[in-house]
Amino acid sequence: MALLLDSIQSAQDLRRLTPSELDSLATEIRDFLIQTLSRTGGHLGPNLGVVELSIALHIAFNTPEDKITMDVSHQAYIHKLLTGRRDRLDTIRQPGGLNGFMLRTESEHDAYGAGHAGTALSAALGMAVARDLSGGTNHVIAVAGDAAFTNGISYEALNNIAEQTKKLIVVLNDNEWSIDRNVGAIAGYFHRIVTNERYKHLHDSAARLLERFGGKTVAQVARKAEEAAKGMLWPSMLFEEFGLKYYGPIDGHNLPLLIETFNFLKTENRPVLLHILTKKGKGYQPALDKQKKFHGLGPYDPETGDTKPAGQVTYSEVFANTLVQLANDDEKIVAITAAMPNGTALDLFRPHHPKRYFDVGIAEEHAVIFAAGLATQGYKPVCAIYSTFLQRAFDPIVHDVCLQKLPVVFCMDRAGLSGDDGPTHHGLFDIAYLRSVPEIVLMVPKDEDELADMMLTSLQIPGPSAIRYPRGVVTGVARKPRPALLPIGKAEVLANGSDVAIFGLGPMMTLAQELGAWLEGEGYSAAVINPRFVKPLDLEVIEAYARRVSVFVTFEDHVLSGGFGSAIIEALSNIGLSVPVVRIGWPDQFIEHGKVDQLRAHHGLTVEAARTQLQPHLASIRRRARIAI
Repeated sequence: MALLLDSIQSAQDLRRLTPSELDSLATEIRDFLIQTLSRTGGHLGPNLGVVELSIALHIAFNTPEDKITMDVSHQAYIHKLLTGRRDRLDTIRQPGGLNGFMLRTESEHDAYGAGHAGTALSAALGMAVARDLSGGTNHVIAVAGDAAFTNGISYEALNNIAEQTKKLIVVLNDNEWSIDRNVGAIAGYFHRIVTNERYKHLHDSAARLLERFGGKTVAQVARKAEEAAKGMLWPSMLFEEFGLKYYGPIDGHNLPLLIETFNFLKTENRPVLLHILTKKGKGYQPALDKQKKFHGLGPYDPETGDTKPAGQVTYSEVFANTLVQLANDDEKIVAITAAMPNGTALDLFRPHHPKRYFDVGIAEEHAVIFAAGLATQGYKPVCAIYSTFLQRAFDPIVHDVCLQKLPVVFCMDRAGLSGDDGPTHHGLFDIAYLRSVPEIVLMVPKDEDELADMMLTSLQIPGPSAIRYPRGVVTGVARKPRPALLPIGKAEVLANGSDVAIFGLGPMMTLAQELGAWLEGEGYSAAVINPRFVKPLDLEVIEAYARRVSVFVTFEDHVLSGGFGSAIIEALSNIGLSVPVVRIGWPDQFIEHGKVDQLRAHHGLTVEAARTQLQPHLASIRRRARIAI
């Protein structure tokens, strides 16, 4: 039996379908996503929730002339499917395949690339103003989930929309979830809108009229709604005060209603906000039952939703379990996450110390300043934020924490390459943006046992500190029953040597040891050093080996520009010693998505690449050895 989906090559094909065929198409798209992503993994739940919305947008609007921005854009799979990329959807998040987010270089239909929350409204406003300045007539639509409205950038945009353009459509996609369930006053505010009986009755009536009469009645219904609103305090007042005409909430899975509403909103000559209600994971029971799991996951059984059993514990889990242990002994320890309790594993901390656990929503800047306030009152805040998201809070780190020398601990999950998520999520810049800031202590553990030691150590430091650790499973080393304090700024010499000194930062220690073993096998004397600290560096160890060996090698899961290897070169310059440094790290470019091992091989983060770069220095060592003989 032929599928309707097979006939869809563009939005023009969508517009030829009847309402019943569109409903069938929505079902086919859900089945296609469930089957395809079961092999590749990806953001299944969010995309199942926006099938009807995506179809309606592409029927009512004409991309690429009309511009659609999405917040965060991980729910753009159907958009990609409807804009000529269906035959490549099985490559999504795979090496060389489609990106998991909108990507301007991937398609002209992707108006704006984004992988962080809170960008859709600001970017859409910029596009709308550019259109106005150019005398254009195209439409600009920003699709933002309710979680995006816990993000301050969204409100900065809202504050400017009505002042700067007269034509912009904002779609509030309300499903009560980001990755975890949304929290805070904004989440409560949206809930009050949805559960207001008088409001619900009015909009149910509007929906019935729209379904019955179509576009001709839309303007009349809107006027009646506006008149009925007089004399009662509407929950939509917030958006009205920002100058956006509010419509909704309406059923985000009702295709005829969505299409007719968008066609009406196109006629409005003022900024508008349409509030739609959707169900994350709609059409697939496992995704409805386990919202967090199916936000983003690897391959799964399409029939049951089952995934492979978890193997070794992750660095995130070691972090959370260690924090529980430390908080049991110290009532001043508090934990803060920015809408990532599951990703950072702080959902393991929450049951043990619920009063000392804080999820502030997608609000990294607030999280850091909130932590600073707690620290002024004698508490020991631990901010668990992905490296890529902590970038957003750079100013509070400098201005509010480090300048005041406050004892806030930044635990940077996903430091280093983040694989399938791609360049928006790789944590490759944190060493560069932190080591230039005075007062902070920056640590990188080589394994899970050292991560626990660094957590204990950081909580004893009277000022700010940060620990960066990777995504994924731990090394499997034996762990001490209790963490141990580490001397600040002291490296660990794992093997002594006199020809080459190899510094393996954090999880790159494995490569450092492999290189050391190869050098020893080739007759060279190799020192292998675990730096532990990027700031302060162990200048004593650096100077001692600089006077002894012929060349340094540094391995880091970070960009080379401003990274650990750069710090070593600066230290050598300050000491006044000249030693060549072979640096192994990520090049000065944004790294694509893909499997970590493949990307490391492609970009030269390997023992083989280090050996190649070392060859001229090894030849020099051999010549000196012959002369000495």
